[in-house]
This record gives sequence, C-alpha cells and structure tokens, in this order.
Amino acid sequence: MNPEKVVFGFFIVLAMTLNFGFFLGDIDNPDHHHVYELVIAIFVNLVATVLKFGDRSQVGAVLLATSLVADLQLLAAALVWGMVLYVEEETMTAGVMASIVSLSGGALIANLVSVLLLVIETVMLRR
Repeated sequence: MNPEKVVFGFFIVLAMTLNFGFFLGDIDNPDHHHVYELVIAIFVNLVATVLKFGDRSQVGAVLLATSLVADLQLLAAALVWGMVLYVEEETMTAGVMASIVSLSGGALIANLVSVLLLVIETVMLRR
C-alpha cells in the first residue's frame, strides 16, 4: 500500500463529503447551511488541489481541472456570502442562500467527477 496514494484518495473523498454536507438541506434555508462547513470544505478542496499538482498524466490533468473548478465554485460561494453580510450589510435571504448552495452544488459535481476518475483509475491499474 502506497501511503501517498492513501492521503491523496483521502483528501479527494473528504473534499466531496464535506461539500455534500454543506450542500445537503433546504436550498433556501440558512439554518441548514453553516458558514464553517463551507470554510472547511474550501480548505480541504484547496489541499486536494495542491496534492494533484505534479501528476503529469492525462487523468492527472483532468483531476486537477475538476479540483480547480470545485475551488472556484466554493470560493465564489464564500465571496457571495461575504459580500452580502459584510459589504452590503444585509441579512441572509432565501434567494442569496439559494445562490450560495447552488454554487456549492456545482463544486459537488466537480468533486464527484474527481472521485469517479480516481475510482476508474484505480480499477484500471494492473498489478
């Protein structure tokens, strides 16, 4: 067992599950989506992205691309959240929360593609 592959797989799956945890719930209910879940999902996604650098295969390039998409989506969600609360100084509305959760959903799809690619690559490895 290669410890590097274990850490790599761990962070890819953890990024997806944390994102799913934030995404789950009523799309427009701010009580179902906590800001700390989003922050942790962003952090773990960024770690997973860094771990994907250095893989020079075609699958590695697609894994990196999906990770960058997830990072962009989650950072956009955090930007919307921050702009509404701290720049516009408004309360969280159902419409704004729906936008934030929708961006998180896009990142979830990108994370799902990463995990599927990882599983496919693992299955196709020859011993």
